[in-house]
Amino acid sequence: MSINFNKFVPRPGLVNKQGHLPDPSELVCVEVPKVFDQCLIKRCISYCEGPDTDTTDYELRSNPLDNPKIYIGCRDFKITLTSIEKIPLSCENGYKKLIINYTISFYADYIDCNAVNRCELFEINRQDVIGKFYCPNSLSKVTDTLTSKNSKNNDENIIKLEMVADALQAVLHEDENKCKVLDITLGYYIIVKCELIVQLLMPAYDYCPVPKEPCEPEPEENVCDKFNREPVPKFYPDQNLTPLFPDCDPDCEDDCRPNSTENNGHTN
Repeated sequence: MSINFNKFVPRPGLVNKQGHLPDPSELVCVEVPKVFDQCLIKRCISYCEGPDTDTTDYELRSNPLDNPKIYIGCRDFKITLTSIEKIPLSCENGYKKLIINYTISFYADYIDCNAVNRCELFEINRQDVIGKFYCPNSLSKVTDTLTSKNSKNNDENIIKLEMVADALQAVLHEDENKCKVLDITLGYYIIVKCELIVQLLMPAYDYCPVPKEPCEPEPEENVCDKFNREPVPKFYPDQNLTPLFPDCDPDCEDDCRPNSTENNGHTN
C-alpha cells in the first residue's frame, strides 16, 4: 500500500517508524566527500623532557608564569594537519603508509596572585605513523574552474583529522630554575580519514522546504514569572545505595522459579 505523498511534509528528522515514508520523488546525483578508510589514534601524554613518545611530550610544560595561584581549566582545543607523507605499499594496491604531523593547540586558564584571570597558550607538535591505510588515488582528474581554482576536487584524496581532547590533569609547581610552571596531562582521540570527492546516487524528496515562520527574537520574559513556573528543586542529592537483599533468596528456590500455573495454564 502506497503512502499518500500529500500528507507527507519533507523535512530533516528521525526516521523512527518503518513504512511511514512515501516513495522518493527522484534519484539525484550529488557530489560529496566519501570516506574510504579511517582509523583511531588514542593518546594520553604527560610532560617529560627528551624526545616525544606515545606517552610523553616536552611541550606540555608552560613557559614561566607570572605569579600563578589557581589553575582553572583548558579550552579551545584545535588540531592542524601540518604535513603528511604517503608511502605506497608494494603488492597492496591503494594502501599506503602514512606519516602525519599535526599540531594540537589550546589555552590553559589560571588566576594569578592579584586575582587576575590569565591564560597560557600550549602548542603540541606530534607525529604518528599509520602502517597500512587504504588511501586510493582518484581515477578521474578534474580541471581547475574559473571560480574555484583551489577546489578540493583538484586533490587526489583528502586526509582529514577530527579530534576530541581534554586536559586530564594540571599541576602548578616550580621547575629546576625556581620558576612557576604548569604541567598538563593531555588525553585525546583523533580520527584519521581518507576522503575522495565522488558522485553518489541518492533518493530525494525535492529541495528542503522554506521554513514557514520567520526567524524572530525570543520575547523578553520577566525572570520572576519564569522562576514561579519552575518546579521546586531537589534539596538533597540522590543516595547511592545498594540493595539490602538479593533479587532472589538462594534459600527459597520457589521465589526465583516462574509460576508453573501461569506458564502451563493448569495446576498440578
